[in-house]
Amino acid sequence: MTPVVVFTTASDIEASVVMALLDSHGIDSFRISGNPQGIWPMAVSALGQIRVAVGEELADQARGIIDSHRQDVGARVVRLRDEFDDLQARIAYRFRDRGLLEHALTHKSRAAEDASGGVADNESLEFLGDAVLGLVVADALFHQYPTYDEGQKSKVKAAIVSTQSLARHAEQLRLGEHLILGRGEEKTGGRFKQALLADAYEALIAAIYLDGGLEAAETFLRRELGDALDEGSAQTFARDYKSALQERLQALGRPLPEYRVSGESGPDHRKTFSVEVVVNGEVLGAATGRAKKEAEQEAAREALLKLG
Repeated sequence: MTPVVVFTTASDIEASVVMALLDSHGIDSFRISGNPQGIWPMAVSALGQIRVAVGEELADQARGIIDSHRQDVGARVVRLRDEFDDLQARIAYRFRDRGLLEHALTHKSRAAEDASGGVADNESLEFLGDAVLGLVVADALFHQYPTYDEGQKSKVKAAIVSTQSLARHAEQLRLGEHLILGRGEEKTGGRFKQALLADAYEALIAAIYLDGGLEAAETFLRRELGDALDEGSAQTFARDYKSALQERLQALGRPLPEYRVSGESGPDHRKTFSVEVVVNGEVLGAATGRAKKEAEQEAAREALLKLG
């Protein structure tokens, strides 16, 4: 097969978008640079240009697909999809180093597919973002709720920084649309997985911190988490209904609850789970959710309401 270059860009994220587009039309593509006839083509050329190539017999079809997704503005053709401007508007922060944002969005599945080793995943940023998030939330709770004891603050903090909570914030920012995934993760619905969304959200926090300092990261998080922090005053914010249900049942001298999945629906990448909470054979609550833990929490809430 003779490879033919059908698209060239300086952006890894744009190359990923184009390759995903071609893949959705059943066209296999790959990255090359330098001489496309070379035995060991690299992913990025010496000039930083990423070239997307397909087999010679599919070149015309691939170009047609790419051209149909471009946007014409006057006499010039703009980028296929400007991921950065769209997302930066939603997070209300503009990066000086846009490469940090791209790094934060790159999942390890994408880095693993890069033969050159030039693509770094977001795991290190995720680690740093977790620390920045913890510091900002702890500082906010310390000043906002000086009468709370350590246990109360810890419960509130745990709820704010939970995977479920961070994934929800990521969904509100439509972060999943911008993730840079490997083909396998893309096909298995990685853009909708709560763990991936939460990890990317923490990596985004780190990217903002590295680009603009702690003040920029704190401003972003205060805006994002403000409602959750305010709800802490009523102590309803943590929403740990499972723990509350367990404590309630123990106070009543009843057995511990059991959670069971009563049904599943939807495609693999967007399943909905139905969960029942059962106590001594009696169904006290039932709920559905996109994650089992989410459905369990809602079912526990229903059970608490039933118990009064």
